[in-house]
Formats: sequence, structure tokens, C-alpha cells
Amino acid sequence: MSLEVETLALPAALEQAQTLAEQQNLPFAGGVVPPVAWQLVQRHEAVLVDVRSSEERKFVGHVPGSLHVPWATGTALTRNPRFVRELEAKLAKDGGKDAVVLLLCRSGKRSALAAEAAAKAGFSHVFNVLEGFEGEIDTDQHRGVADGWRFHRLPWIQD
Repeated sequence: MSLEVETLALPAALEQAQTLAEQQNLPFAGGVVPPVAWQLVQRHEAVLVDVRSSEERKFVGHVPGSLHVPWATGTALTRNPRFVRELEAKLAKDGGKDAVVLLLCRSGKRSALAAEAAAKAGFSHVFNVLEGFEGEIDTDQHRGVADGWRFHRLPWIQD
């Protein structure tokens, strides 16, 4: 399948994200804000993968129905050397490396690194969820005040 045909099959929001990513020379398909990510997941147009550590998911919360493949593990956030293999295994039933994948972390930084690694490994439609689950830290050292999945009041649960 040619890149042109694959691009045409993407939802409009992802086509726009991909165009912007190309203009910015991003090494992955692009980024979307949390409300757009949630819409795409609800319409079954993308798979949401949480790349935060197991500890973050447990103690901070996570998106119901999201897959989990940690980019880094433990409280020291040691890089997961099996990330790409685990991602491919988790997405096998959803199209593997051809699946439309949205990666989510705390603020959108680790998920951008994970998206880059996935794209280099051959994932053709991997996107970063901008702002992340908790959002950027503000001047008072708080998250979730101005952006992020929870700030937008999107669904999440805590175990």
C-alpha cells in the first residue's frame, strides 16, 4: 500500500496532524490533543496506548480500555528495552505496525520519544497525545491546571 493511499484512509484530524508533523520534520506521524484522541478511540479509528510506568497508572489513574506498554519502568523510569516488541505484540490483533496508534504519557514528552522509536521500528501511523495524561507542570509545580487528559475532563479511572 502506498503512503498516499494510507494517508487518505486516515481520519481528517490525523491527516492534519501528519501534515503538520511533516512540516516540522517530526520523526513520527504527528500529535493530537486529548479531546481529539478520545474521539478517535471512541470511533474505533485509533488504539490508545499508555506508555507510562505501571506505578503511574496505578497511583495516578489511566484511561479505561487503553493498552499499556511502558516506555520506562520503575520509579527511576529506566528505559524499557523491549518497548517496540511489546508494542507490536499488544497491537497484533489491531493491525500490528499498520495500526493507528495514539501514545499517551504524563505530559507528552515520553510518548513523543516512544512514538519516534516506534516509527523507526516501522510503525506507520503512530501519533503522540499532546499534553499527556496530567499535563505540563505550572509555575506552582502543579500538573493538570491548564492542560492534559484529566484537565479536559475525559474519562479516566484509578485502581
